[in-house]
Amino acid sequence: MKHFSLPVNNLIRKPGRTTVLALLTAFLALAVFGGSVVVLSLRSGLNSLEARLGADIILVPSQAQSKVSFQNMFLQGTTGAFYMDASVPEKALEVEGVEKAAPQTFLASLKADCCSIKIQVIGIDPERDFTVQPWITRSLTRDLGDMDVAVGCKVEADVGEIIRIYEQRCKVVARLEATGTGLDTAVYCDMNTMNTLLRAAEEKGVSHKIESGDQVISAVYVKVKDGYDIDAVNSRLNGHIRKVTAVRTRSMITGVSDSLAGVSRTVTVLIAAVWVLAFMILLLAFLLIIRERTREFAVLRLAGASRGMLSRMVLAESSLCGLLGGLIGVGLAALLLFPFAQLIESALNLPYLTPKPGTVLLLAAGTVLLSAAVAAFSSVIAAYRLSRVDPGAALREGN
Repeated sequence: MKHFSLPVNNLIRKPGRTTVLALLTAFLALAVFGGSVVVLSLRSGLNSLEARLGADIILVPSQAQSKVSFQNMFLQGTTGAFYMDASVPEKALEVEGVEKAAPQTFLASLKADCCSIKIQVIGIDPERDFTVQPWITRSLTRDLGDMDVAVGCKVEADVGEIIRIYEQRCKVVARLEATGTGLDTAVYCDMNTMNTLLRAAEEKGVSHKIESGDQVISAVYVKVKDGYDIDAVNSRLNGHIRKVTAVRTRSMITGVSDSLAGVSRTVTVLIAAVWVLAFMILLLAFLLIIRERTREFAVLRLAGASRGMLSRMVLAESSLCGLLGGLIGVGLAALLLFPFAQLIESALNLPYLTPKPGTVLLLAAGTVLLSAAVAAFSSVIAAYRLSRVDPGAALREGN
């Protein structure tokens, strides 16, 4: 206990020196913890996007790309609507290699008196859907009823609240788990509710009619049978169904994955640079501190302290500074990252899903211990030089 109290007292007695060393390690901890959280959040977002898409191929109207970026609807929550004939799922099932074909219908609400909020409404067929329905069942134990809606976690509406969409009163019955994608800003309903909303939108002048009639859908999610080549099935779908474009979901995710890899490499390089810089600065700082404290250590040697005891004291002081700095750095990173996760997602334009609390706590603890280890390692050379100090010569120099 006595050996531990001496380093603590030394740190308290020199608050300026302690603060500088703690801030240096805090800089390292902030970079390591913050960068790691960003990379993990991006990877979690990509995994979530893959799980939520859940299809091998998506069929959209050929003109969809000119009206709105289909990918941006998932990544950024861009609102939009495009339509094709409701018979497309049945036509898709006629193509060899197609196992399932689940339709979805999109409707963008207006930022006007007829709508509570501007959102993307997505209608699904619960009996055929294999992408959104499993996600909804995690938050809702029953089927969506007429005029029931499930909202993404970023939609400002609570369970039991009524929201208006084209003057239609829709009841929020579930809030869905976060995905880190644009799906978090959408509202989901069954096809009966969607048809009601489409008719109401038509009355407000928002047309969704196409040449073949009023029964419309916006996209078809296709699952390919095991053993079939997805690219081959994709080509057959493009050739079999007119005015429809088949898009491999992997092609959407690949672009996102490439961007994520670029961001990850940049963050890793920055962390490495901060690591080297912090280590060099800490090493220099401890060398200067040892030089400044030579007389103090000489007195301790003459008072009976061994070289090993003094070296352990320096290592203990540096480790305590590292722990303090690690806690400060992790705390600052948390304050900068977690409250502003949505802004970070918008700035990066990539799926961004914060890791689970358990993962964050483990990462924080590891960062704090790493900061202490780096600080202690930086003081090893200084501690070695200390062990070579001749107390008599040091005191004579001081005089």
